[in-house]
Amino acid sequence: MKKGLIMEGGAMRGLFTCGVLDVFLENGITFDGAAGISAGAVLGCNFKSRQIGRPLRYNKKYSRDPRYCSFRSLIKTGDLYGEQFCYHELPEVLDPFDNDTFTNDPTAFYVGASDIETGEAVFHKCFDGRDEDLTWMRASASMPVVSRIVEIGGRKLLDGGIVCPVPYEFMESMGYDRNVIILTQPEGFVKERSKTLPLVRIALYKYPAIVKAMAKRHHVYNDQMKEIKKREAAGEALVIRPAEALGISRTEKDPDELERVYQEGRRVATERLEEIKEFLKTVDVEISER
Repeated sequence: MKKGLIMEGGAMRGLFTCGVLDVFLENGITFDGAAGISAGAVLGCNFKSRQIGRPLRYNKKYSRDPRYCSFRSLIKTGDLYGEQFCYHELPEVLDPFDNDTFTNDPTAFYVGASDIETGEAVFHKCFDGRDEDLTWMRASASMPVVSRIVEIGGRKLLDGGIVCPVPYEFMESMGYDRNVIILTQPEGFVKERSKTLPLVRIALYKYPAIVKAMAKRHHVYNDQMKEIKKREAAGEALVIRPAEALGISRTEKDPDELERVYQEGRRVATERLEEIKEFLKTVDVEISER
């Protein structure tokens, strides 16, 4: 059996995930592999680099910096979240990402994005957290309409959450059969049709496959939640989610709100810590008995 960690996106709801992951790091909880979508990728990568508190720290410090996220950035660069600042200046200079630890940590780390020409989910295994990996992470988190299309390896990519909100099927296909799934919406949440769909149809009219995927995104998400619930009930997956809606904006800039959501993730993970250890211990026991 292989232990997998699966992380949903959700923009600044991802600070909930960060709180959970930091509790994991502090308690020596490890996985054979991990997969993140959108915020689950760009924030979750700090789990593999073992940088406790880093995503909360830089988000609180720079959330109000127009170079980080602003309509000014959108107008000037085509990206609401500035590429140069978010994916270069911040991780390389202002709050360095630990590429060496990321490279040497044994956890396989996968990032998912949406191919806008085929309307399919595609995944990339990250190696060092540098140029190619960063481009895939940026693609995974590039929301339609407010982000430029990211081109890499002959593909045109956008937000992974359009096609694959929670990559549990991908992880299962890779042999991960003991999975911890971190969601950023509470149990019972039902996604509705996107209000941005008319804008998506205009902005991406050349790519009918991704427009079609965006139109049915809410159905895909809700079906995924049903399947995840089945796996949870069968004891095949352990699901960590907030007790109630986090009530935070996708582009939240208030440091206190960011802290609140992060602390909620820590609280939930701490309360369920022994349950999580027991769930994962099954794999360790089986391996030791072989």
